[in-house]
Amino acid sequence: MQTFVSAGAPDKGSANINSHPETQVPPELSVWLVRVADERDKQAFTRLFQFFAPKIKRFGIKQLGNEAQAHELVQETMSNVWRKAHLYDGDKGAATTWVYTVMRNAAFDMLRRVKSKAEMNLGDDIWPIEQVQSEEALPEFADHLMEKQMLAYVDSLPEAQRAVVKGVYYQELSQEQLAQQFGVPIGTIKSRLRLALAKLKQQMGDQQHD
Repeated sequence: MQTFVSAGAPDKGSANINSHPETQVPPELSVWLVRVADERDKQAFTRLFQFFAPKIKRFGIKQLGNEAQAHELVQETMSNVWRKAHLYDGDKGAATTWVYTVMRNAAFDMLRRVKSKAEMNLGDDIWPIEQVQSEEALPEFADHLMEKQMLAYVDSLPEAQRAVVKGVYYQELSQEQLAQQFGVPIGTIKSRLRLALAKLKQQMGDQQHD
C-alpha cells in the first residue's frame, strides 16, 4: 500500500484549509477530488489529506481501539481516495459523504482482517485440550504408525490434525517447524496433535473391541 503524508510548504490552496475552522467544510473539496481523479493532482490530494486525516484518525481510534491502527486507517482510506477518486460523482452526493464511505469500508475491512486473524490463531486451542491425553502418554503410536490400518486412521483425521500427525511422525518435523510452516501459534500445533492422537487411540480401542 502506498503511504501518503501531508508535506510541502503551504500554498494558496492550503491556505484555504487553514482559514476554515475544523468544523467547517471547505467548499473546494469536490474540486480537489475531481482534480485528483482527472489530473492526479498531488497538491489537491495534499489538501484533501490535511482536511480528512485528523477526522479519520479520531474515527479510527474510536472504532479500532488504538492509535497505530487509526494511523493505518488514515493511510488505507486516503490511498483508496487516491486510487478511486474517479468513482466520485458530485451529482450523487457530497465529497465528505463519499470519503467517509471509503473510510467506513476501509475500517470494516480492517476489523474483518483482525477478526479473521484472531480466529485463525485460536485454531484448535478453543477445544478443552486439558481433557485430552497428552502426546507423552501415547508412546504406543510410534510402533504402529507405519501399519496399513493406522495409515487409514491417520488419513481419516480432519485435514489440520492429519497434517500435524504426518509432519511430526512421518516427516520428523518439530512442532516449532510446523507452526512456522502453517503460520499458526505453536499452541495450536500442540492442541491439534493432542486431539489427533486421542482420536487415533479411540479408533484403535474401538478396533480391539470389535
